[in-house]
Amino acid sequence: MSTDLAAGLLERAVQLALRAPSVHNTQPWRWRLRPREVELHTDTARHLPGTDPDRRDLVISCGAALHHLRVAVAGFGGAVEVDRLPDPEDSSHLATVRLVEGQPDRSAAALFGQLARRHSDRRRYSPEPVPAAHVAALVERAAQLGAVAVPVTDRAVLRRMTEVLGRAAREQRHEPGYLAELLTWTRRYADAGDGVPPAAVPVRTGQWDEPGLQRFPSGTLAPGRGLGPDGGLLLVLATAKDDTAARLAAGEATSAVLLTATRGGLATDPLSQAVEVPAARRDLRAALGLAEHPQLVIRLGFPAPGAPPLEPTPRRPLRAVLLPP
Repeated sequence: MSTDLAAGLLERAVQLALRAPSVHNTQPWRWRLRPREVELHTDTARHLPGTDPDRRDLVISCGAALHHLRVAVAGFGGAVEVDRLPDPEDSSHLATVRLVEGQPDRSAAALFGQLARRHSDRRRYSPEPVPAAHVAALVERAAQLGAVAVPVTDRAVLRRMTEVLGRAAREQRHEPGYLAELLTWTRRYADAGDGVPPAAVPVRTGQWDEPGLQRFPSGTLAPGRGLGPDGGLLLVLATAKDDTAARLAAGEATSAVLLTATRGGLATDPLSQAVEVPAARRDLRAALGLAEHPQLVIRLGFPAPGAPPLEPTPRRPLRAVLLPP
C-alpha cells in the first residue's frame, strides 16, 4: 500500500473512531496522524475531576475509541499492530497503531457495519429477555479483549447491585463539581459537537426511574412503551488488575461488546456511575463475588416494540481532535 493510500485509510478510520462512546460524550481523545501510523492521546482538558477523579472513565472512553479505530481499519482492509502505553514518560500517550502487511482482523472487520448503527439507548427496553446465546457471545467477545463480562441474572444479586447503583447515584451528587459537570455536558451550546443532548435522554415519567440507571436530567426522548417489565440485562465488565493498562483494555472490550450487541439487534447503554465512587466499586465487587475489579456496567436488551430510531449524538469534527504531526 502506498504512503498516500495508507494515510487516507488511517484518516478515514480515525473519523469513524470518533463515534465511540465516552463519559458524558466528552470525547476526551486526541489523535496524531502520520503516513503509516496514528497515535491516541488523552485530552486532559476534557477530564471530569468531579465525576471521574481517578481518570477511569477517561481511559475507558479512549480504549473504546481505540477499538473503534481497529474495527474501522479492518473494515477498510488494513492490518495493524498496536503498541499500548508506549511512552513511560508520557501518560497521555495511550497507544500507537501502525499499518502492517497482512490480512485484516476478521473478527474486527465483522463489526465494521455497526460503527454507524450503535447508539446509547437510555429508554425502557422490551420485556423480551436477552437469549443466552447472545449473552455467551458477548462474554466471549469481552474475554478476547482481556476483560471478564459477568451477566447479572440472579435476582438476589441483581437486587443488591441495584442498591449499590442507587447509593452511588445519591453519594455522587454531593461530590464537589459533579453537578456542575453534569449541567455543563447536558446543556451544551448549539453546534458544540459534544455532550448529551436532551433528544438522547428520555422524558422522566416516574414509572421507570431506577437510581443508577438514569443519570441525566429529564430530556425530550419518548421513554418507550414496553408492555410488562423491562427485560434488560446488566452486564458487568471487570479486569484482573486496576491500572491504566487494565482500564484501556476495559474500554476496548466495551467497544467490542457494544458493537457485537448492536449486530445482534440489541440496544445498549453503558453505565459508569457505580464504578466512579470507590465505596460503590467495593460494594459492587462484593455483591457479585468478583475477584476482578469492576470497570463498567452495560445495560442491554431488545428495543421496545415500535421504538423510533435514535438520532445520532453530536461529534466533533476531525480537525478539532488532531494533534500536530
